[in-house]
Amino acid sequence: MATGERRPSIKPVLDPRAGDIEDDASSTKSRSLLALGGSLLSEISLPKLLTAWLVMLVVPCLVLGLSPLIASAWAVKVFGNISFSYAGLWPIILLAILLAVGWLGGRPLFRLVERSFWSLNSLIVEPCYALAREGLQQLIERPLPERLSKIRRGRWRAAASGAAGILICALALLVLILVWPSSRWVGNVSDLIAPLHLAPVALANGVVLVAVYLGGAALASAFADATMPPPSDFHDFHAGPDTGRRWRVAHLSDLHVVGERYGFRIESGRSGPRGNERLKEVLRNIDAIHAKNPLDVILITGDLTDAGISAEWAEFLDLIALYPGLAQRMLLLPGNHDLNVVDRANPARLDLPTSPIKRLRQLRTLSAMEAIQGRRVRVVDHTAGRIGATLSDTLKPYRAQIAEFADTGRLFLSMRLADLWAKVFPLVVPPEKDDGLGIMLLNSNSETHFSFTNALGLISAEQVRGIEIVTAQYPRALAHRVPPSPNRISPPRKSVI
Repeated sequence: MATGERRPSIKPVLDPRAGDIEDDASSTKSRSLLALGGSLLSEISLPKLLTAWLVMLVVPCLVLGLSPLIASAWAVKVFGNISFSYAGLWPIILLAILLAVGWLGGRPLFRLVERSFWSLNSLIVEPCYALAREGLQQLIERPLPERLSKIRRGRWRAAASGAAGILICALALLVLILVWPSSRWVGNVSDLIAPLHLAPVALANGVVLVAVYLGGAALASAFADATMPPPSDFHDFHAGPDTGRRWRVAHLSDLHVVGERYGFRIESGRSGPRGNERLKEVLRNIDAIHAKNPLDVILITGDLTDAGISAEWAEFLDLIALYPGLAQRMLLLPGNHDLNVVDRANPARLDLPTSPIKRLRQLRTLSAMEAIQGRRVRVVDHTAGRIGATLSDTLKPYRAQIAEFADTGRLFLSMRLADLWAKVFPLVVPPEKDDGLGIMLLNSNSETHFSFTNALGLISAEQVRGIEIVTAQYPRALAHRVPPSPNRISPPRKSVI
């Protein structure tokens, strides 16, 4: 083409740069919850759902149901009449096996139990309660006049939350009444000899325990929702006295980097921003601010990517690499979109417990965090009871295994790396001096296997212990407290201390 000649304009009937209905597949702004729920039911894989329920619900229920039977039978046999017959040796052998598993398992075993507990919540408690609450709120709010004040509307929503908890509790109580006659809680020696005959009783026991927990958890969630203060806008900030060291902190969250030049976010679809231009503009502005008056810390608190896929992390790292001065001050923590979104276009898709993709999303996130802040943050050494090595040094022995797992996705590698993710949090930036200001980065994402419940949040018991260790090591570290605003503010979804 000759120099200066105008290029022909290409205008297809469907301009792919503008997006289409496929980009709105999971958008809560473009589709109603009813439509999303219908899509979920029609797209869900029943074999995968049944397998997930078998591994994460039925098997744990059987174990829970068997536990009181075996424990009571063992207690009666050992403390009642100890003999060295086969039946007498069996409970002792069982006890020895349990003690050996607990001794060798240690913290990994506790993590497994904790993950299983929260998987139960993500499979049963949260979906049941959330569906009941949202359904009741929709029924209540539709007839309400638009002019109704926010306070009165909030009261109606609180009432819907309470009613949802009572409804779920009543249904759980009904299940309990129906299943209770089939349950049995005291075992005998014959149960130990022929445990397979206990399967129906164990399953009934498990259903009873789950029903009791479901009813109690639903009531607790309803009470928390009904009494929680409504979100309020934050209009002012108390700066405090102008004395001592002043920290300049930029706080970013929910970047939702996409992997395509014209890509849309999951939850917004075509109703939201396209591509990563907004993030580019934000980084340019922060870089200009930093050039005039240097920043101390740039916090990015979760949802760095839109779905935790490789292309999104590549885009994120490429954008950050353009501003090395900012990267040296960045501290990242993971969000639910980085870890728990199984499929951008299909919220009905789920991860099986044996799927390598869940672990891969964790390792992608951990790799990006190490590349940006690995030499500035430290991992808590629970054995020594103090802050330990840097994140980079902690990951050094695992680098070859991580690379091999990313290439092959082998199950045994996934199992060997299972505890790596859990043990690195909280990440700590120690204070420069004993009475200085430090930062702890927590992971508040529950390990769910289902996109529809991907945003459940919790802080593990191990992280709480890590916080206690760090605060005990630096008892004089400054804790700047901002006086409460006249309007109470609900806590943030992702946690940074």
